[in-house]
Amino acid sequence: MEGMNTPCYDTVILSDLHLGSEVSRAKAALQMLKSVSFNRLILLGDIFCDLNFRRLKKEHWQFLGYIRKLSNPKRGITVVWVEGNHDHGLSDVMSHLVGIDVYQQYKWDFDGIHHLAIHGHQFDRFLVSNRLLSNIFTAFHSKLQKISFGRKRIVNFLERFDTVWLRLSSKVAAGALDHGKTLQARRVFCGHTHEAMQAESDGVEYFNCGSWTQQTATYITIDPTGVTIHDYEERIDDHYSSEERSGIDSEFAELSSAAGLSGDLEYENISG
Repeated sequence: MEGMNTPCYDTVILSDLHLGSEVSRAKAALQMLKSVSFNRLILLGDIFCDLNFRRLKKEHWQFLGYIRKLSNPKRGITVVWVEGNHDHGLSDVMSHLVGIDVYQQYKWDFDGIHHLAIHGHQFDRFLVSNRLLSNIFTAFHSKLQKISFGRKRIVNFLERFDTVWLRLSSKVAAGALDHGKTLQARRVFCGHTHEAMQAESDGVEYFNCGSWTQQTATYITIDPTGVTIHDYEERIDDHYSSEERSGIDSEFAELSSAAGLSGDLEYENISG
């Protein structure tokens, strides 16, 4: 991560990885993190799909193993998890497994600018007012993912439908901007909508970092030049060397064991 040509940022933000989902691009997210250098990593909510850890695939455990490695105090990297609506109830488990702090919202200063990260579901009026209907839709969405057998067109359609109908990006942005003004933040970052975007109002900037469940995965970086929303294009060389795989497999076994799940059991449950 420290090569001469490695991009170096103060902060990297990613959200909506939905580990446990059939369309989670955990391997690509891991390779992205390995390709850049940073002082702070913010996991901006909905890192998990739900509370069922038995849905996690090997690459999902590998991502979590790498996060735990990054959180080692010897590395000097601040790793933060901001809870999303899908993560609710996982705070204690996440802290135990990965060793990072969990926040409802996270505030920090960089380059003389006050920043705020909050998942964004708090500003989704549909979700807040229709929690039962939203839960039913989420369960249906997960079921369709399981039976699609790689027919990504169906799942991608639902991802887009989910964004437009349930998330309402512009309304989440408006709510986040108002919240940022209240807390005197000049930059506010959200996930939740699965739609990367930026907006500005009365001197407050809003950024949404998109998701890692759609064909075009996106993430945000912050450095002295400003804020950038990046598209991540999976490369044909996105694979692990034998040395990397050995280390990652060891982390996978350790994490799954800590969660009370055997590796063999996990493979059996996720292969069907």
